[in-house]
Formats: sequence, structure tokens, C-alpha cells
Amino acid sequence: MASDLDNPEIAKAIRKFSLQNALEYDGAGEMKSVLGRMFGAHPHLKKHARDLVALIQKAVDEANTIANEQGLEHIRGLLEEEAPEALEKRVKERREGLRPLDGEPTGVVLRFAPNPNGPMSLGHSRGVVINSEFAQMHDGEVILRFDDTDTKRKPPSIEAYATIAEEFEWLTGRAPDRIVTASERMPHYLAHVIEDIESERAYVCTCTASDFKELRDRKEPCPCRNLSSTENLERWEKMNDSQGGWKDGDAVVRIRTDLTLPNPALRDWPALRIQTTPHPKVGDTYRVWPLLDYQSAIEDHLQGVTHIVRGKDLMDSTRKQTLLYEMRGWTYPDTLYWGRVKVHEFGGFSTSAMRSDIEAGVYSGWDDPRLPTIAAFRSKGYAPEAIRSFWLELGLTQKDISVSMKTIDSHNVKAIEANTPRFSFVQEPVTRRIIMTDSWPSQELSLPLHPDNSTMGYRSWPAPKDGDEIMVQTTDLCEKLRLKEFADVTLTDNSAMVETFDRSDQRQIVHWILESHSKNAMIRIVIDNEIQTQTGRIEKCNLEIGQVVQFERIGFASLTNILEDGTPVFTYLHD
Repeated sequence: MASDLDNPEIAKAIRKFSLQNALEYDGAGEMKSVLGRMFGAHPHLKKHARDLVALIQKAVDEANTIANEQGLEHIRGLLEEEAPEALEKRVKERREGLRPLDGEPTGVVLRFAPNPNGPMSLGHSRGVVINSEFAQMHDGEVILRFDDTDTKRKPPSIEAYATIAEEFEWLTGRAPDRIVTASERMPHYLAHVIEDIESERAYVCTCTASDFKELRDRKEPCPCRNLSSTENLERWEKMNDSQGGWKDGDAVVRIRTDLTLPNPALRDWPALRIQTTPHPKVGDTYRVWPLLDYQSAIEDHLQGVTHIVRGKDLMDSTRKQTLLYEMRGWTYPDTLYWGRVKVHEFGGFSTSAMRSDIEAGVYSGWDDPRLPTIAAFRSKGYAPEAIRSFWLELGLTQKDISVSMKTIDSHNVKAIEANTPRFSFVQEPVTRRIIMTDSWPSQELSLPLHPDNSTMGYRSWPAPKDGDEIMVQTTDLCEKLRLKEFADVTLTDNSAMVETFDRSDQRQIVHWILESHSKNAMIRIVIDNEIQTQTGRIEKCNLEIGQVVQFERIGFASLTNILEDGTPVFTYLHD
């Protein structure tokens, strides 16, 4: 007798729920969730639970693989084809966007705290958008804070401060409520560490990193831990004395914690170190600099931060800082976490790696269209509201997310489509001479700038006359064509015979341009991480650098340059 599990409908249900789960949880679907849905839809299968688990696990693994390799939009497409009902409810429930903070507080204070070692990446924009939205949602404020106390591993770029502030405003539509620069507030951190040393919350350690780690892992104190506060203050003075003989790496200030804590990273964690690399803002004014966990903890308290939103990879930072707050009798901010976001088309968002590649000549600059920087997104023509809606739709989840650029592109289409003018661009153009027996009834052709938005107005072409030359795309050549908005024609090797201005049959409609009303143009497009250039002719029009247009049959593009000979250079955005 055939088992219930041999029923093809059961196999279809398993696949449907697995695809649905992968879509809802961004390529991280789980077997247990799908199993629950199967039992809900087919309760009689509970007696086959053991065998069902194996089938579901296989289907879930396959669905997650598809999501991570081909993108969530591909999963969505499969569901639209195989089980459209699976999209009608569950996905809508999943995409609720950014929910209010617990308790719906008012007057909240949040911060976005980048290291200014370069301009923003797409990854940075998540912090800008989420924190700004929470601040607006709860009648609060958001601080732009430059955590710039590391001059060695991630040295600040002096240009990045202004760039990040400007990009913040571009993304949100308003300036940050406050701008704080850590390097300019060093006296506050140094005053607090002296308090911590005096109260024996901290001590100066001269052990080597390897020796300390060995002791830490054994839950044993290092010799420096038992020194008096007086001795530690003397050591602190020596750390700050350029003539004291201590160099980078010779001493650190550690926060005294419980050595039996389960997580070794929390045991007597480092708070400040000697760092003699000059700072681009304050030069060599300071010799001892706080590490991020200490500087950020102190500054959050000083600025009255109520909520922190950060990546789940920084949970250890939260634990370290919480220990310090407890020692000082402070209340740690409410903390929310998000998981990692991977965009298939980009390898990562590392600013340091991008800077290295730019310096090596791999990329032309921060606005190179192949990079995941805000500068590149702006140059290509993305609207800030598209980036905002993308992050807000994802909301907050600790699950690692894998998405395709098509997802961001879909948000951008919604943002720009209704107000983007249309123009004609002909690739690989061929020329044909018009033969007309009747004249066009007016002096010009009037073409809409947007087919569905009459408020944008019209663009005018000179009316074609007998003997004028038109240009069409090589791939469009065939005997009978409809020149869009103009006439039915018959093509020969060198002519275009006008048959009628009215549409007479179902022949192919093609876009075209009048040779006398066009000019050379170029479109840069990224293909397999290489910039390729397509040449052609564009109708004459007055455009400004940065303006986004839509070319028929090509897609959206932004005018990024005008060559010395007047040739416009566009960068392809998306279709």
C-alpha cells in the first residue's frame, strides 16, 4: 500500500512551504517551521513525522540554496508560478517593516557611529536609516558620532568627516541632530579612565598579549592586576609620557572583571592603549587612546543615548560595556541587533578593502559604479528614498540576510519611474533616407516626456521631410516597420519609404531618431564586474550632470560626464 507521503500533492506542499519559508527568512528557512505548517495543513501526517522530517529537511536545504545562490526574487518568481497563494498572506506578515521600540518611548536618543576611514557604504546606510527612523518615530534625536580613535588599523580620512555628514543628510533628508567627534573629546575619556584606575575598576597591564591570553584562558590574574591604584596611576603617567620609554604595545589599561566569566573575551578586557601614529585632526596631542569599546561606552553615557542598534557581531561589545556600566552605577541603553546582510553582486562592504583597491587602480574612485558605496549609488542615479524603503522593509532581524540588487532596484523603480523623462537612444545605428509622398501635417513631432505623466510635458523633434535621414538600431532591420509616433515604413538597403502615418497593421514598432536631431552618446554598463561602453546616438536634449533618464528598450541611466567634444556619457542604472 502506498504511503501518504507518496502523494504528489504532499510533495508539492512541502516544496511550497519550503520556498515560502526561505523567502520569509531571507534564505535561512528552518525545517521545524515548515514541519509545523505541514502539520497544520495536513494533520493526518503526524503519524509519519519521522519520515516527513527527512523529506522536509531536503526541501528546505534546496530552497535555502536557491535563495542564497539565485536571490530572493527568484524564490518569489517560483512561488508566483507554482503557488501564488503562498505569497498572499505569509510574506505580507513577514514584511511589516520597522516596528516601534518596545514601550513606545518618547524623546529617545540614538546614534550612528561610523569610523571615518572613508565614505559610507551601502552597509553603513542601514544604520543611518534605521536610527533616523526610530528617532522620528519616537520624537527623539539621532547623533552622528565619528568613532575615530584608531589611527593605526583604520586611520581616519580627513575628507570622510564632511562626506559622511553630507551623505547622512542625503539619505534622510535632514542633518543629524548632533555631530560628535571622538578625537575632539579625548579629555573626557582620559578623565574617566583616571577615575576607573583610582577606584580600582581598571589597571595598567604590561604583560605581552600572548602571556596575558594564556593566563586569561586559565582564569588566572596577571601580575599587574594586584598592583595598588597608586602604582597604576604612576604607570598611567608613564604611558602618557613620550620620554617614559614605553612604546606602542608595551602597556594597556584593562577593565577589571570577574576572571571566571564563561566568555574569555570579557575577562579584564582592554580599554586604552599607547598609539603614537599621528591623528589627522589632533596630530600627536595624545599618546594614549581609548579602544572602541571604552570610548563608545563613555560617550553613549555622556550623550544620554537611550537605544543602541548594532550588528549581532557586536554582542561581546555590549557585554563588555554593560560590565563597565554596572561598575559605575550607570544604566546601559536598550540594545537591538541585526544580522549580516549580503548582497549577491558585491563581495562585501569593507571600506579598508575598497580603499586599498582604489589606491591600487582596481577602481577609479569611491563613485566607481562597481562599488557598493553611497557615492556610487548616487552617481548611478539611485534615489535616497529607495535605499530607505529597502532597509525599512527588511526591518530588524538577527537572521543573516542574502538579497539580490534586484530587490533594491525594485524599490528604486517605484521611487523614480513616475518622474523620469524618456528619451531615445539608438545603439549600433544604421541610416536610411526617408522617401515621402505626403508631408507630416505639422512643423514638428511632439513626443511625451513620459507616457503616463502628462504633467511632465513634451519634447519636440523637427518633422521629418522627404530626403531626411533617420537612424534605427541594426537589430531592428527588417522590411516593414512602424517608426514609433510617426509612420509605417518599408525599408530597403538605403531608404525608408513612408506608407502611411496611421498604423495600418501589426508590424513591429521600433524607436528611432532623426539624424539631424541627434548626437553621439555613450553608456557605461557593468558586466561581470567590468565596465563596458556601448556607443550610439541620442536625440538632442538638454540634460544636467546627475540627471536620470530612461532610454526605451535599455532602461534607466544617469548622465555622469560630458566629454570635451560634447558627447554625453551615461552610466546604466537598471531596467
